[in-house]
Amino acid sequence: MKLLDKIKPANLSDSFAFGMTKFFRFIADTFFAKRYGHRAVVLETVAGVPGMVAGVWMHLKSLRSMKTGYGEQIRSMLAEAENERMHLMFFIEIAKPNWFERYLVLFAQLIFMIFYFLLYIIDYKTAHRMIAYFEEEAVKSYTDYLGIVERGEVENVPAPRLAIQYYGMGTDAKLSDLIKKVRADEQHHSEVNHKYANGNTSYKRKNK
Repeated sequence: MKLLDKIKPANLSDSFAFGMTKFFRFIADTFFAKRYGHRAVVLETVAGVPGMVAGVWMHLKSLRSMKTGYGEQIRSMLAEAENERMHLMFFIEIAKPNWFERYLVLFAQLIFMIFYFLLYIIDYKTAHRMIAYFEEEAVKSYTDYLGIVERGEVENVPAPRLAIQYYGMGTDAKLSDLIKKVRADEQHHSEVNHKYANGNTSYKRKNK
């Protein structure tokens, strides 16, 4: 799999989005370090928010303006949110977070939802750029996760049944196979959000 080339900030809006991404990355690194399974649980909980916020906002905008033309982006964003939700379901089964981590997830989701909703209202392009950068970091994290699994530092356990069904993988699929699938999803999300940040609201996945 060829990993995407990172897009460098080109203006103040991009720099803000990039800075916020690095801030949240620092928090994740501080709390979870190399515990990639638990990191995935928290990050995927947060990652499920932007697509839903964007999809709902576009839906309401279409209703307010009484105009068509938003359907493709609404479906794209809601599909992204659903995909991230499924990622969460997979890694909950693998990491088995304790109650403290579950409450941390709820707190992180609430704070981020409020923050992202306000940002999306103020400047949707900055919001999409930030999520694109988030997804770039997710690709990096999953690449690191895959590395420690393949080196035997983390047991390459069987993939959850739900993940096997969702991706249509073989019944002998392992954690490493799941990580590759999830990483590919995150790369796609990054590409889509960069397109929306650039003002292109008509983007379709080439290989789907």
